[in-house]
Amino acid sequence: MTDSVNRRTAASQKRRRLTAAAAKVLHEQGVERTTLADIAREADVPVGNVYYYFKTKDELVRAALSEHSAHLDDITERLERLPDPLDRLKALVEAWVGRRDTAARHGCPTGTLAVELDKRTDGDLDAEAGAVIRRLLDWAAGQFRELGLPDPDGLALTLVAGYQGMSLLANALRDPEVMTREGGRLLRWLDSLRAA
Repeated sequence: MTDSVNRRTAASQKRRRLTAAAAKVLHEQGVERTTLADIAREADVPVGNVYYYFKTKDELVRAALSEHSAHLDDITERLERLPDPLDRLKALVEAWVGRRDTAARHGCPTGTLAVELDKRTDGDLDAEAGAVIRRLLDWAAGQFRELGLPDPDGLALTLVAGYQGMSLLANALRDPEVMTREGGRLLRWLDSLRAA
């Protein structure tokens, strides 16, 4: 019984490493340039093991999207501990700015994946990437709603569009300071909403 439990635990850990590696490598290299061998190397598992857990690259992309979704859950769960919704939104912007070097190198993990998947003619992975972004929009709208502001969905769209734009420009210009400047602009905008 113990050997069976140990094997299941090891298999679960290996699958988890592969999922995290897929999210990282797909973000850094993109779907088309990433091979299963790249992901196996990042996860430090033999390439043959990848096929045991994921039969296709699309399954790995789906796992990476799950990883992005779990990361979003972790962030929003931590932010929910803050008592004020405006503080939660501002902490989110500060977290985005804190990842400015990564954004300058690779863009937003979910946003860049959504754009790349949208260019494919097969499958529904683009919709799954969009669903992760939709969850962020819904969470942000909930914060604006809690603040009692009009048009919370529109405000959430403005916030997330600001993030996507600053990520894209930081990446295109290879300039992490774009995130710093535009993040500061988003923080001032958020403060102005409470003052209004």
